[in-house]
Amino acid sequence: MNSHAPNIRPIIRQLDEATANRIAAGEVVERPASAVKELVENALDAGASRIEVAIEDGGKRLIRVADDGCGMTPDDLPLALSRHATSKIDGSDLLAIRSFGFRGEALPSLGAVGRLTITSRARGADGAQIIVTAGKASSVRPAAGNPGTVVELRDLFFATPARLKFMRSERAETQAVTDTLRRLAMAEPWVGFTLTADGREIFRADAEQGVLFGALQARLARVMGAEFIDNTIALDAERDGLTLTGFAALPTYSRGAAIAQHLYVNGRPVRDKLLTGALRAGYMDVLAQGRHPAAVLYLTCDPQLVDVNVHPAKAEVRFRDPQAARGLIVSALRHRLANAGHRASSTVGDATLAAFQPETDTPTRPARAYQMDYRPSGGAVRAALDLQAPDPQPGFAEAPSARFEDTPRHLADEAPLGAARAQIHENYIIAQTQDGLVIVDQHAAHERLVYERLKAQADATGIASQALLIPEIVELPDSDAVRLLSIADELADLGLVIEAFGSGAIAVREAPAMLTRLNAAALIRDILDDLTDQDSTDRLRARIDAVLSSMACHGSVRSGRRMGAVEMNALLREMERTPKSGQCNHGRPTWVKLRLSDIERLFGRKD
Repeated sequence: MNSHAPNIRPIIRQLDEATANRIAAGEVVERPASAVKELVENALDAGASRIEVAIEDGGKRLIRVADDGCGMTPDDLPLALSRHATSKIDGSDLLAIRSFGFRGEALPSLGAVGRLTITSRARGADGAQIIVTAGKASSVRPAAGNPGTVVELRDLFFATPARLKFMRSERAETQAVTDTLRRLAMAEPWVGFTLTADGREIFRADAEQGVLFGALQARLARVMGAEFIDNTIALDAERDGLTLTGFAALPTYSRGAAIAQHLYVNGRPVRDKLLTGALRAGYMDVLAQGRHPAAVLYLTCDPQLVDVNVHPAKAEVRFRDPQAARGLIVSALRHRLANAGHRASSTVGDATLAAFQPETDTPTRPARAYQMDYRPSGGAVRAALDLQAPDPQPGFAEAPSARFEDTPRHLADEAPLGAARAQIHENYIIAQTQDGLVIVDQHAAHERLVYERLKAQADATGIASQALLIPEIVELPDSDAVRLLSIADELADLGLVIEAFGSGAIAVREAPAMLTRLNAAALIRDILDDLTDQDSTDRLRARIDAVLSSMACHGSVRSGRRMGAVEMNALLREMERTPKSGQCNHGRPTWVKLRLSDIERLFGRKD
C-alpha cells in the first residue's frame, strides 16, 4: 500500500496568494545571504554604480541595500511587489536573458516572510515609499530620497518561524553574506560595494577604472588579495562562440579546499558541476593529492547558447553544447599552465624564508626581536677584530667539493634559474641568480622532466594496446552501454578497445599495454560514473599518466647522487624549457627562490 495515499479522496484547493508567496520564498530565499544576493542583483540590473549593504545580527534582524540606480516611480512600486512582474524581460524569449534577475519573485517573496520597506526615486520624478508586512502591502506614500532605491528588510522569516530554526550563528550568516557580496563584486569591477555589519565596515571594494583586464585584475587583487594576482596566469581564449577570460593560479599556489574557485557565466556567479569538473581536469597531474586549484574564470557567450532558467536561485546553468564549454576550459588551462614553464608561486619562497630562524643564546627571546635588535657597536667590532683567530681545523680551508668557480658568469646574470654553484646533501642544487639564489630539488625536478618527455612520446606514437587473450565481458544496463559505446573512439585512442556484446553488455578486447593487472570491469564502471556526473571522463588518461609518472620517478636522478657542474646546469636549462617544471608529478614545488634583499634582511643587513 502506498504510504502517501490518503484513506479518502483529497480535495484540490487553490492556495491563497500569501501562502503561494511563502512557498516561493522558500525556493528563492534560503538564508539572509540569499536575500542580499537578490537585492544586490536588482541594484546591478538597475544600473547602479555604487551599492551599500548593511546588516544586523547576520541579516536576521536587518538587511539594508541602497543603490544609485535608475530608481522607480510611485506607480512602479505596487507592481514591483506583484509576483512575476519584472522589467528585465518581456516573456517572448526566455533564452535571451542578459540581466541577473528575470523571474519577478524576489521582492514579493521577501515581503511574504519579513517586514519590507522600499523607498525609491527615479530621476525627474518624486520619491515614494511602500511597506509590506507578511505579504500585506500598505499604500504608496511620498518620501524624500536621492535618485536610486533603498530596500530595508527587517525580521527575516518572522512570518515563517519554522525557518528561523534552520538559521546558523550570527557569525556564520555574516560570513555567508560577505562571500555573496565578494562574488558579485568580482563580477562587476566598475561598481563600488560596501558591507557594514552591526555598524562596522567589513568589506569595501571601490569602483575600478580602466579596460576589462586591468579593472578585473585590480578588483581581484582587492577581493582575493595581491598574493593571488602575483601567483596567477591570465586566460584569454575563444572557441565555438564561447570566450574564456580570467585568472588561474599556479599549481604550487593551491588550497586545501575548493574555497578559491569562482566561476561566472555571462557575468553571473554559478556553481556548476560541469565547469568545476573542467577546472579540475585542467590541473590534472600538476596538483598534489587533496589540493585544490584557485581560479576566477569568466565564460561569456550568446545567451541563446546557455539556459539560466534552471533553478529559482539561478546558480545553475545548462549549456546547449556542454562539451564545448568544458573543452575550452580544459584546453585553455593546460595550454597556459604549460606556457608558465618552470614558474613557481612566490609563496614557496616566502615559506622558505619563514622557516629560517636565527640562533639565539636565550631560548625565550623571540627570534625576530633578536634579529632586529642586534646591532654590535663599533667598539665591539674592533675588539672582535683584535682577537687572535684560532688555527683552522684540518680540511677547513679546502674548497667545498661541490663548489664551481668556473661556471660562466652570464648564466647567473641572464638565466632565469641561474648558474649552479653547489650541491648539498647530494640532492639540492644551489644556483646563483642575478638578484638572489635558487634551491632546486634535483630528484623532483628531473622526475617532472622525464614525465613530460614520456607523455610527449606517448602522444606522438600513441598508447600501445595489447589484445586480451580472453575478452572481458562487462554486464551493464542498456543505457550505460550505449553511453559508453558513444566514446569508444576516444577510449581506443588511449588503448582501451571496447565493442557491443549483445544487449546490455560490452566486451573489452584490448587494454593499454602499460596497465598491468587491469580490472577492466572496475575501470569501465568508474568511467561511467564520470560520464553520469559530468558528461565526460579523464579516468583512463589519469590511469595512464599515473603509470608514466611512476616510470618517470624510477627513471629520474635519484637523491644521493653527486652531480657535476655541467650536469647541474644542464638540468637547470632543461627545466627552463620544459612545461610545468615548477612542480613535480605529485604537485610539490621543484625549486624555491630567495631574493638577495631577503637574505640580507635575515642577517640584519637591511631593515
